[in-house]
Amino acid sequence: MKELEDLEEIMRSYRNKLSAVGTTFHRGLYTKIDWDDRLIGIKGPRGSGKTTMLLQRIKENFEDKGQALYISLDNLWFASHNLMDLVDYHYTHGGTHLFIDEVHHLPYWQTLLKNIYDDFPTLHVVYTGSSMLRIDHSQGDLSRRQLVYHLPGLSFREYLEFEGLYKCEPLELEDLLKDHVKIAEAVCEKIKVVPAFEKYLKQGYYPFYKEVKKGYAMRLQQVVNQVIENDYPAIDEVSMATIRKTKKMLMLLAEKVPQTPVMTELYAQLNTDRNQGLKMMHALERGGLLGLLSSEAKSFKGLARPDKIFLNNPNLMYALTSKPEIGTVRETFFFNQLSQTQTVTFPKKGDFAVNGKYLFEVGGKNKSFEQIKDIENSFLAVDGIEVGYHNRIPLWVFGMMY
Repeated sequence: MKELEDLEEIMRSYRNKLSAVGTTFHRGLYTKIDWDDRLIGIKGPRGSGKTTMLLQRIKENFEDKGQALYISLDNLWFASHNLMDLVDYHYTHGGTHLFIDEVHHLPYWQTLLKNIYDDFPTLHVVYTGSSMLRIDHSQGDLSRRQLVYHLPGLSFREYLEFEGLYKCEPLELEDLLKDHVKIAEAVCEKIKVVPAFEKYLKQGYYPFYKEVKKGYAMRLQQVVNQVIENDYPAIDEVSMATIRKTKKMLMLLAEKVPQTPVMTELYAQLNTDRNQGLKMMHALERGGLLGLLSSEAKSFKGLARPDKIFLNNPNLMYALTSKPEIGTVRETFFFNQLSQTQTVTFPKKGDFAVNGKYLFEVGGKNKSFEQIKDIENSFLAVDGIEVGYHNRIPLWVFGMMY
């Protein structure tokens, strides 16, 4: 009887989460996932809505909820129980789909997923993990068995839909550049877009903003701590000293972003060397806390020093700094939104180069073309305006691309 009681804990947690999840709003990624694949991975920063996506899939697509099972590997139940035993029980009792949350909490998670895939040949598995997760081709060889998707925080487009203000399909960059006047006019006929954009910049990137309201900044600080204190050591096996240094690095950078870093000064403040410093910085980027802008597209051959450092998104700026500088907020928004679907690099002139073809300056209403005049395919992304003209585009429009 003890085994059944123990199992009831997992089932009760599953039922409670399933009954609480809403289905009126779906992230844009939801319809892009090929849910028929046998092994699906969804990576993303904490708070981006991965758990909600799994539960929505179950709630809307399984008339017999017993065919699916949702589990979170940060549940204490797994401290004294074996995952493979649970999977075997689910499979032999008619289970066809398994949804595993927080997979990075389990050592050798890649080998375990491979074993589940091979040992239960008709079982469909969807798992989520920290954006820090790296698929190590030497462990389990998952690469040929799975599709992996990335779920960032809410785009401004998704935020407008989540708020019930405006709904539209994501824009392609070329269409945005060509038709931005028509696009902006269509939105502005329906809503006051500038006040909505200002709210989004302060609290709108993480879907849980609706749950916490006045406690949003504190909740974000807790997310930061969880990423550094829990996710980072679970994935990279770092020491407590490195965790403390990583947290200090984030706070030092938060006070000064954006900056072209003087790395030797930063390493001296942290009492660390170049190698460890770059590892910590890139871990913060993988964890969805920093945005690192470089003059060349990212290479996976090694850790490179960035040309400019940002916090990942404006919400983090408001949560971690007392008075964010508005110019930095604008640039952070632009970099965050464009980098989800485009290749963004640091140019010799201007603020951002996109896809090696377009050049952008970001600023307020009085921003001029002075710095990028006479450069082909150059544009201004301007804050505080509803509708632009020619190559002068409202900043908020760049939030409509995913």
